[in-house]
Amino acid sequence: MRKIYIIITLFAVVLSAIACDILDQYPHNAVSRDSVSEADLELLCTGLYCYSQYKPSFEGYFQNDMAGGDFYRGGGTVFPDAPTWIRDCMLANSGWTGVAYNGYYAWLYQVNSFIAMAESADQTTKVKQMMGVAYYFRALIYYNLTTKYREVPILDKPTNEAIAKSSEQDCWNFVNADLDKALELCPVYSTKNYVSIQAAKALAARAYIAQGRKAEAAQLAEELIADPLFALADFDKIFRGEDNKEEIFTFANLKEENGITFAGNFIQPATIYVPTPETIAQFASDDKRASLSVASDGDETVLYKYISSSTTDPIIISRLSEMYLISAEGKGVSGGGLDRLNELRAFRGLANVKPAPTTDAQLLDAVLAERRLEFLGEGFRWYDLVRTGKYMEKTGLPEKYTVFPLPQRELDLNKNLIQNTLWQ
Repeated sequence: MRKIYIIITLFAVVLSAIACDILDQYPHNAVSRDSVSEADLELLCTGLYCYSQYKPSFEGYFQNDMAGGDFYRGGGTVFPDAPTWIRDCMLANSGWTGVAYNGYYAWLYQVNSFIAMAESADQTTKVKQMMGVAYYFRALIYYNLTTKYREVPILDKPTNEAIAKSSEQDCWNFVNADLDKALELCPVYSTKNYVSIQAAKALAARAYIAQGRKAEAAQLAEELIADPLFALADFDKIFRGEDNKEEIFTFANLKEENGITFAGNFIQPATIYVPTPETIAQFASDDKRASLSVASDGDETVLYKYISSSTTDPIIISRLSEMYLISAEGKGVSGGGLDRLNELRAFRGLANVKPAPTTDAQLLDAVLAERRLEFLGEGFRWYDLVRTGKYMEKTGLPEKYTVFPLPQRELDLNKNLIQNTLWQ
């Protein structure tokens, strides 16, 4: 605990030294090359991990599940179904919009500050690897911002200036550029709790499939599937803290580092968010994921992946099953994508998809159905439906819910920002 406090304090001191002058001053003008050593940067990088895992907040991690239609408010609240809850939460003045958006940009400020300091240091192998980690984090931040808000301000240095938003394509270009740097600089895999080149590949595969770059996404996914460091694992190992080879990158989210307690929102006695009956019914009786995904708890059937109500649960960012499903989607029917889908299903105790898809459209439907069950409560559903053009059909909600509104507070503070067109 004392070590973590020292790390975070050092991070705050160095960053405040940068930020206390005029806001638009480049950090390398405020910190000399000799003032930050490789050892200092290692401490700062550890602090960056601590900061990164909690800044999106619970809302940031659960936004896609909240808006995806598979959950609603439990306990006899005034939100009897998912669409009613989504309409109430997905607003410009809602915490579901503002808390996460602010968290991403607070995280971004720290990442940009770290990059600026690392650029001013001697470019040793270790420093370059740490820069790769920071570029990974920035790509992850902008992947989330771009998929959720589409058009946002692009900041590549630590600044509090009022910046206008960039186009969605420019935001994707920024994500891709940082992924290229992360793929070049990140260290090789050591443990699941540290960013690696394999974690960068997993994030790149996710970003590429979102952009329709299917062949590239499938290639990266296949590289990770073939990597002997990783293998599919049962849910009781993944979500109960046992050793496994499926997790590619996971925030440790230790209690002394963080206050995000997922289980407190999902299980008794304070159950807030529960899967819809229709979602629960999608699990087949022989699906080995079912008992670790949903379970009876008092008078509710709840999400059961997170159970550490008195402490914290790890936050999984990437795991190997996603690569199987990205490969399936990216390859399509003609490229053998169905085989990858059925391999994952077999590992989860399920038979091959019947009837077998004969077109890419049919295969995509099967992949989305599998992703729904595989990643329930892990932050995928809403964007899976949005990126494939199926959101309105599946939820019955109008088009404006395919993008999050920019927070009203940000619009009030930054007169250069313009609300997303669908929310004007």
